[in-house]
This record gives sequence, structure tokens and C-alpha cells, in this order.
Amino acid sequence: MLSAFGMAFKTPELRKKIFFTLSIMALFRFGSVVPTPGVSYTNVKQCIDQAQTGGLFGLINLFSGGALLQLSVFALGIMPYITASIIIQLLTVVIPRFEALKKEGQSGTATLTQYTRYLTIGLAILQSTGLVAVARTPGRLISGCSLPIIPDASWQRVLTMIVVMTAGTSVIMWLGELITDRGVGNGMSILIFTSIAAGFPSQLWSIKLQKGLFAFLFVCGVGILVVAAVVFVEQAQRRIPVQYAKRMVGRQAYGGTSTYIPIKVNQAGVIPVIFASSLLYIPSLLVNFTNSQASWAVWISRNLVSGDHPIYMAAYATLIIFFTYFYVAITFNPDEVADNMKKYGGFIPGIRAGRPTSEYFAIRTLTHHSSRIALSCTRCNYSDPCSHRLRCITELPIRWNCDPYRCRCRS
Repeated sequence: MLSAFGMAFKTPELRKKIFFTLSIMALFRFGSVVPTPGVSYTNVKQCIDQAQTGGLFGLINLFSGGALLQLSVFALGIMPYITASIIIQLLTVVIPRFEALKKEGQSGTATLTQYTRYLTIGLAILQSTGLVAVARTPGRLISGCSLPIIPDASWQRVLTMIVVMTAGTSVIMWLGELITDRGVGNGMSILIFTSIAAGFPSQLWSIKLQKGLFAFLFVCGVGILVVAAVVFVEQAQRRIPVQYAKRMVGRQAYGGTSTYIPIKVNQAGVIPVIFASSLLYIPSLLVNFTNSQASWAVWISRNLVSGDHPIYMAAYATLIIFFTYFYVAITFNPDEVADNMKKYGGFIPGIRAGRPTSEYFAIRTLTHHSSRIALSCTRCNYSDPCSHRLRCITELPIRWNCDPYRCRCRS
């Protein structure tokens, strides 16, 4: 491993890409600490030192590397671009125009990327407006702090802050694309890693000062194990064997090879976690804005605010599972994969091409027919007319109908 790092720096082109990526990361961190015009940086530092912030603001602050609560130029971070990418990806299934662009190849992908940029700017304007509106009232952005974060709340100052934060999001999007084109790896992922890793040294050192050396080493060891487990699950894949039949094109024989289709175990990534956290924060956000003391508000404050409450953890786990099924069902289409295999003469050994292949992928990915998940499914039994010919047993939550010759799946 160390030798691979050494060889990377010995290659001139790769060394240039690495240094370019590191310089962009440094520029990104510099913009994360530059305050937006109109923000009292002294009051912000005092509020952060005195109060603890969790929930959705805490999650977004993590992805922005602490820039959100500081109301810096890069306060919104990479989250508007991530949200826009997810929306465009989901709309590809809903809007036929987007689906056609996706099938056009590189030109269609470039058009979708341009739509993602436009949507990112719109979301940045919306989020910066909401952030400034929340920060204008003391104690709303950072709980327990009564100091004014924005001393001058005139509309000219507020408009300036919105423009600066939106421009900062545009610069972050541009920096991420620069890393993707001229650097190493995916630019947006590199910036997300930079934001999250930026808070590690200070947090670990605070553990060392408060809990002692043993707790510090224990946390570091657990962190390394967790990172290793995450990498293991992220890289894990289910390999579906595929065999291509031989084809004669003129006097040349093509195909006849064996390969596999890698299906990732964690296809949804961290997106379900973001969705679940955002959705769970909505009730507490409503309670904060309304300042209600009704029974429903008290119940939300007791059960859906603290992350270690059993009801909160159960709801959190349920939402993650639901959004995982939903997102993978939208992004992975077994019918399309089966049709592409059939078009090029590919098949799974022991599985017929076409619909049986699609159902095989559906069983392996648990995505197809996700809207028809049920507690049980109807099976042909020995009392059915076709039971003497074939007994139909399936694991899919869909209905099976018997005809005189075979069990036929009807979706």
C-alpha cells in the first residue's frame, strides 16, 4: 500500500493531479471559514462554544465542514448540488423527456448535468433565504444562544447575504467539477470527505482533554473499525453470472464469453440516511416555529427530538429501510437490464432470457414490484387445476394464476 502511494508520486501526470486536488481542497476549506458580509463572527463563535446544535442543521453543518453555523461564504456546502442530483435522477423515471435524454448517451447526460446546475442554483437561493430568515432571530439557528448573529437585518443586507451564499454554492459546484475533470476521483465526493474530515482533529482532541488518553485511543480504534466496515459494505457486490451466445457476423464469430453483472450491496449509499434525517426533523422544526405547548407538540419534543429515544430510533430505522427500497426501486430497473442482455444475446445460466431474467434480478435486488410488498403471496397448491402439472412457489409479493399448463405470473 505504501509502495503504491510512492509510485503515485513518482508518476508526473498523477502527481500533478494529486497536487491539483489538494489545492482545490485547501481552497474549499478557506471559503468555509470566510464569513458572509453582515454576519457578526464574534457572536457566532460565542454561540457555537456555548450551545449544541443537532437535528437537520447539525447534519448539514457536518456536510459543510462547520460552515453552516458560521454562516460563511460556503455555508450551504455541497448539499444543494446533492439534492438537485437526486431530484433529477428521480425525475428521470417520471418525465419521458429526461428518460429519453438518459438513453442518448454522452450528449443527453451533458444536458441533464446542465439541468442539475440550474436546479442547484434555484435550491441554493431557496436554502440561503431560509437560512438567513432563521438566523435573523436569535436562538433559532443555534439553540440556547440569545446573541444577534445578524445585527443589521435590513433587506439590502439580507439580499447581499443571499447572493453571496448562492454564489458560494456555484463556486463549490465548479470546484467539484474541476476535481472530476483534472484531479483524482469524483470531485463532489472529495469535497464531502473534506467537509466531514475537517472536524475530526478538534473533536478527537476535545475527547482527549475531557475523557483522557484511554477514551481517546478507544474512540480512534472504534472509528477505524467502523470505517473499515463501511468500506467493506460499500465495495461488496453480488456478481450475477452472464453468458453470451456465439453470433456469426459474416465469417467472424462473436460472443461465447462468460462474464458477470456486479450488483452493489449498498446501491442507495447515504441517500436514505439523508432523507430519513430530513423527514424526522420536520416535526421538531414545526414545534420550534409555532412555539406551541399543545399535547402533540409536547409528545414530539419528548419522543422525536432526542436521537437516543426508542421511538426516534425505531422511526429512523423504518424510514431508512423504506427510502432504501424506494430509491433502489427507482434507480435500478430489472426490465431494462434484462432487455439489454437479450438484445446482445446474453443470458443467465439456467434462466431464460426476457421476463424470467427480470424476475431473477428482482429477487436478487429486492426492488421490482416494491409497491406490491405484502405479508404473503398466493401460490398454486394441490387443489388448483394445474397442481398435477406444476406447483408454483415464489418469493415475490405478486399474484400467480394457474392455467392448464403452467403457473403464469400476472403483474
